[in-house]
Amino acid sequence: MSIPYRFEPTTTSDALRAEFGEIEDGAETGKQATISGRLMLRRVQGKLAFGTLQDAGGRIQLFAPGKVTPDFAEFCDLNLGDWIGVTGEIMKTRKGELSIKVEQWTILAEAKRPFPDKFHGISDQDMRYRQRYVDLWVTPESRATFEMRSKVMSLTRRWLEERNFMEVETPVFHPIPGGALAKPFTTHHNALDLELYLRIAPELYLKRLVAGGFERVFEIARVFRNEGISTRHNPEFTMLELYQAYADYTDIMKLTEELIEHLALEIHGTTQLTYDGKPLDLSAPWRRASMLELIEERTTLKLRLDDDIESLRATASEFNIPLKDSYGPGKIILEIYEKAVEGEMWDPVFVTDYPKEVSPLSRDHRELAGFTERFEGIVCGRELCNAFSELIDPEEQRARFEDQAAQKADGDDEAMVVDEDYLRAMEYGLPPTGGLGIGMDRLVMLLANVQTIRDVVLFPTLRPEA
Repeated sequence: MSIPYRFEPTTTSDALRAEFGEIEDGAETGKQATISGRLMLRRVQGKLAFGTLQDAGGRIQLFAPGKVTPDFAEFCDLNLGDWIGVTGEIMKTRKGELSIKVEQWTILAEAKRPFPDKFHGISDQDMRYRQRYVDLWVTPESRATFEMRSKVMSLTRRWLEERNFMEVETPVFHPIPGGALAKPFTTHHNALDLELYLRIAPELYLKRLVAGGFERVFEIARVFRNEGISTRHNPEFTMLELYQAYADYTDIMKLTEELIEHLALEIHGTTQLTYDGKPLDLSAPWRRASMLELIEERTTLKLRLDDDIESLRATASEFNIPLKDSYGPGKIILEIYEKAVEGEMWDPVFVTDYPKEVSPLSRDHRELAGFTERFEGIVCGRELCNAFSELIDPEEQRARFEDQAAQKADGDDEAMVVDEDYLRAMEYGLPPTGGLGIGMDRLVMLLANVQTIRDVVLFPTLRPEA
């Protein structure tokens, strides 16, 4: 049988169910439809065959009487997984199954490899991630997760655009790595004989655009960090970054909780969700609490930035936290918080007021010396977002960059370097600005109730096959 170069279905399985799903058992409509997809199930009973055709909208039964279906023997010999096109009358069997009577059919592509058994799916998780093109057919939950992910991205764009944010695109190749504390991937441009870095964040380019007069900008950006792989980390992932002129971190908190509340309502119709078997309430407003307040609440420790450094080191040692000689009080306090507190918080909370030492792009706190106006949104014990009132003083930013560069020279491969062009943009004037970065993969994990990032990334990074 020759395979056509194109095929034109007239409908889909979900459209057929919407229009004809309520017809009586045993009814024949007299109406024709043409549909295409994969043959996922088939059973033959003498001169009658049944099949299940799956397309992007779902599944529908094929009803193939030997006296009606051309090349009946060949139809019965089709492989599970073959792509076929079918034309026939829309009907419902006496057992109440909406069906297409197979009056014409053609093969569109042969499945040269056998599909996994429908009832057991893919038991090998590694195979699911390596062969997503199979997983999507045999694991309905996987297909639903990625359809949800697409909807989350679309809803996010629409919500931001309705608030006058403009979507932009910034470079993936950076001459200088910056915008986050992370180790970059490096590459080389032959024509320019130039070492470049895959972006670890779009932050510094987006803030250049605020300096350029775009007052509300966002990018849903693919970013790359040369770090470990875990249930929460993939070397390439998707981040929403946005910047709003004339706003501070309190404005961004409100924006964040309202956006996530909106997404939960649009996806699930409620903010009362379940994650990993536990109830989760994403409704606004979220709790606000400072890092020091939460440390005291969870551990009874009353830590302060002006505490003796050796005392802080001893406290960290009690939690078995390894420290580098370069760590100052702010970094040690952050390490204690991340080890003893962050993973224990389930309900959404904005953790505020991070030490200046660990916040090189954040503006100084207007009331608390040594701290910045920065927050992280923590949900289910993990960081979901990071945000701050942006540092707008170019002289202060230069000093922070130079401190980061010194840390890099001392062996910290996640520290930043001095970005002269970004400093030049700041010298032209950057207005008061609030910024936000949300890990969209982790957000989809929450909304889809999955526990590993590999289940929300279509093609996660894996070790080479043996």
